[in-house]
Amino acid sequence: MVEFGILGQLEAVEDGTPLELAGRRPRALLAMLLLRANEVVSVDRLIDGLWDDDPPETARKAVQVYVVQLRRMLPGLPLVTRGAGYVLQLSPGQLDLTRFERLVESARHAEPAVAAERLREALALWRGPPLCDFAYDSFAQPEIARLEELRLAAFEARVDAELELGRDAELVAELEALCREHPLRERVRAQLMLALYRAGRQSDALATYREARRLLDGELGLYPSGALQELERAI
Repeated sequence: MVEFGILGQLEAVEDGTPLELAGRRPRALLAMLLLRANEVVSVDRLIDGLWDDDPPETARKAVQVYVVQLRRMLPGLPLVTRGAGYVLQLSPGQLDLTRFERLVESARHAEPAVAAERLREALALWRGPPLCDFAYDSFAQPEIARLEELRLAAFEARVDAELELGRDAELVAELEALCREHPLRERVRAQLMLALYRAGRQSDALATYREARRLLDGELGLYPSGALQELERAI
């Protein structure tokens, strides 16, 4: 069974061996079908994604050619013509995004130790920025933003679980790195403040709040949220 990955560079793997995916547009077509796995994707939508607002007159024929190329590159590809579009029929284990989402959902109501383990497993599926080989393609950009948000939310949920388990000092370096990457994300900032305080670094926790206040004011002209202000007062 071929497994597909979009949580990083687009990939197709069979029995542990990566399969060659040649041609930029066939690869883009596959990416669009994977993003809507088990849903009908219309030919019109595929054309819009492949050529934006400037499709050639032969666009519909070209899509058919790319589908044929994909089927040749990936024998047994469960790609079915359905009405005026195509549907890529995948089982839950064939796409890394689906596995990620199932693990995150299973962690939602689990005990902290179980939740932390499942979320670590989910985050380990990421091989880098999602669909990084299509970072400048308009069809991929909204999806990349959506996937990055899912990743950050899973990370934050994992940190919450590990904070409940008392792993405060272990989380500090990881949270500091994420704060540098997402300096205006208040939930991460609050988690860092809490981890620092519980690790006996009260002054550093307060300095983290002051930095958040300075950045929010300078970048957005905003005050920290009420929750962040309350945490600062509590510390």
